[in-house]
Amino acid sequence: MDIHVPIEGRGDRAERVYRHLRDAVLDGRLRRGERLPATRELAADLGVSRSTVTTAYERLIAEGYLVARVGSGTFVAAPTAQRITSPRRGSRRAARPAPAWRDLHDPLWAEPHPIAYDFSVGTPDPALFPLDAWRRYVTSELRGRLLRTAHYADPAGSERLRDGIARHLGLARSVEALAEDVLVTSGAQQAFDLLGRVLLRPGDTVAVEDPGYPPVRQLFELLGARVLPVPVDEHGLRVDLLPPARLVYVTPSHQFPLGGVLPLERRVALLDWASRNDAVVIEDDYDSEYRFGARPLDPLQRLDAEGRVVYVGTFSKTMLPTIRLGFLVAPPSLLPALRSAKRLTDWHNDAVTQSAMARFLDSGAFARHVRQATRVYEERRTVIEREAAELLAGRLDVVPSAAGLHLALRPSAGVPFGSARVAERAAVAGVAVQPLSRFSYGEPREGLLLGFGAIATENIPDGLRLLADAVAREQAG
Repeated sequence: MDIHVPIEGRGDRAERVYRHLRDAVLDGRLRRGERLPATRELAADLGVSRSTVTTAYERLIAEGYLVARVGSGTFVAAPTAQRITSPRRGSRRAARPAPAWRDLHDPLWAEPHPIAYDFSVGTPDPALFPLDAWRRYVTSELRGRLLRTAHYADPAGSERLRDGIARHLGLARSVEALAEDVLVTSGAQQAFDLLGRVLLRPGDTVAVEDPGYPPVRQLFELLGARVLPVPVDEHGLRVDLLPPARLVYVTPSHQFPLGGVLPLERRVALLDWASRNDAVVIEDDYDSEYRFGARPLDPLQRLDAEGRVVYVGTFSKTMLPTIRLGFLVAPPSLLPALRSAKRLTDWHNDAVTQSAMARFLDSGAFARHVRQATRVYEERRTVIEREAAELLAGRLDVVPSAAGLHLALRPSAGVPFGSARVAERAAVAGVAVQPLSRFSYGEPREGLLLGFGAIATENIPDGLRLLADAVAREQAG
């Protein structure tokens, strides 16, 4: 353990060592049971005599802060309940963030409550994660040659992983891509950040769906763009209402959060709009790996003949968010700039995780995992639809959706509904749901979002009964 003690200037150096170590024990920087450097070692590091450090240690031992064990060393003995804040910390406020970053809130975060029934949106079930297979691939990479080099890697990502992603997307989603068209990112959000950096200048207009995904709107606003919400209906983005813009963000395969699928005629119209406005389309295909029923339409990227669509995907829903792997498929005209932006922001993703994911794709384990998880999620989705139709009849209706990990519930015709109040009342009862109004940019859309990735199938009925009670109590006043 390296310990720095400020000993410059006049005065008793043993006293300074004593006070510094005592304060470190009291404020939690040194924790109970930790071993301190030997007196000779610390004296050499500080450039003082050994007797100086020995005097300080002896005093700390006498006062119960340290304990000496013959043959083992000197250890922290005093317990520390919690970290004590330095008195100086509250007064050090000269450095300030730019105005746009002050008090920036997370619209997806809710007030904490003890949660028994978790209907959170966008969360996969960690119990379904193929941990044994993943551990084998990671361990194999750690034992191989991968870590026996000190070189930085390609910012675009490992070629093997990019090739695996391109082949998987070609088979599963009809995306036209080769390895050189793919750039590996730290989740989809970094892909949006990289695209904003290379495409937008301050004041450029970005069109986003309303209701839609709040972090995208916040990101582009912070990059200096003028963000305009465009309404969606049961079929997705109202392309006929798009304003002139440099960039449009869309979720055509499973509109977030309502779940609609953008029909072919609107997809063609969107590409025509992009051509007329010299715009770029970000196609976010965030969770359509999980499909229930009808065959998906070809992605916008497949229909794009001019090179205006950037396809963005993530492994956060199919694997785990903690793995932090996403990707984008971009036209050749954008890739050099995107690669430079990736290099300048974080250079490249973790090499071990990339290599393990490449093997996971190549072996067929990823496709098997998605098929198995889809069966579980489809069962949960069916239970929610059935139970909601019975328990929430006349109050909330399930919005049809053919993909993803959540369902939207909208108020029945003529029924007044306060999304935020119902969600808060449900949270107090131990049920986590998200109000649809939180995803609206203009006039709030009322309703609830129910995710089924984080809740066991057998817990869904009880959770919905509590939710129905919260809805009834709120509507009763």
